[in-house]
Amino acid sequence: MRRRPRPRLFPWLAVLTVPPLLVATGCVTVHGERAIVPSLTRAEAPKVLREFTAGYTRAYRTLDPAEVDRVETGALAEIGKADLTAQRALTPKGNPGYPALVLDDARFTVPQMAGWPKFFLADTRSNRDGNRWLVVFARSGPKEPWKAAYLSLMPRERVPSFTLDKDGYALPVPEKPGAGSGLALDPSAVSGAYTAYLGSGTGEVFAPSGATTQLRADRAKFARTPSFWTEYLDTPDGAPGFPPFALRTKDGGALVFFTAHHREKRTMAKGLRPAVTDQRTKALLGGDLRTAVTYTRVSESAVTVPAKRAGGRVTFLNRIELLIAARGD
Repeated sequence: MRRRPRPRLFPWLAVLTVPPLLVATGCVTVHGERAIVPSLTRAEAPKVLREFTAGYTRAYRTLDPAEVDRVETGALAEIGKADLTAQRALTPKGNPGYPALVLDDARFTVPQMAGWPKFFLADTRSNRDGNRWLVVFARSGPKEPWKAAYLSLMPRERVPSFTLDKDGYALPVPEKPGAGSGLALDPSAVSGAYTAYLGSGTGEVFAPSGATTQLRADRAKFARTPSFWTEYLDTPDGAPGFPPFALRTKDGGALVFFTAHHREKRTMAKGLRPAVTDQRTKALLGGDLRTAVTYTRVSESAVTVPAKRAGGRVTFLNRIELLIAARGD
């Protein structure tokens, strides 16, 4: 079997950058589900970030997947829980010496928006590497806590510039088709377009990259071998469990965060049995290894989507993929 590279120390991937953001202070007395209001105040954003880093550090010291649900949601939570499940199988007593995650030099990008979920971006410096860490925080309702929904890591120069209004707030993009986004793809359509591309390879929506042309080429190498053949099933995701989030960029396009799930079934040639040797994969393995094994992975990505009038292709800035389950058949 081909072994996947280990993710995480945050465990995973590549970062974005946003310009300093002006966030108004003061109390909001209007209803967030109807009025267009800032997602949160200047005073609240640093507190959300501190609670996240504290919860993340606590989860990786105890290796308790339940701790992830306190501070993460969506694809990020699936990735975190799978990672902790695998680590706990190898280190049942936890990892009390795990170094605390520090995210400082934070600049917050807050959109004004109506309805739920609401979201904002924290562009930070980490104590893990030289990248900027961009965390998307989301809140599903007025009584729900803020949780990290997406993470992107990339050099500062890769980060697009966001469009801000006169008060310094970012502009969110309508999620639903027909909402007048003016983009080559509406945010809600990106996951479906991507998974369709992975299946067919047709169309010119996505720019060549490791997440598109190279991924398909890598898959083709394992489609049929003397020992096994492989079937792929890519499933798009969206609201309510995995809502995409998007912000307008100065070039007229948008930065979009989205989720997808990927299943890879390897069926062995007659007379052969599948084998799983990687210890982390074994920790996530269920069923009986008789003739086939199915790997389930989740990916969360950050892409730039051009304005429809400008032409161009959707470009991946960062993509994180991690195994979350395996099953023998």
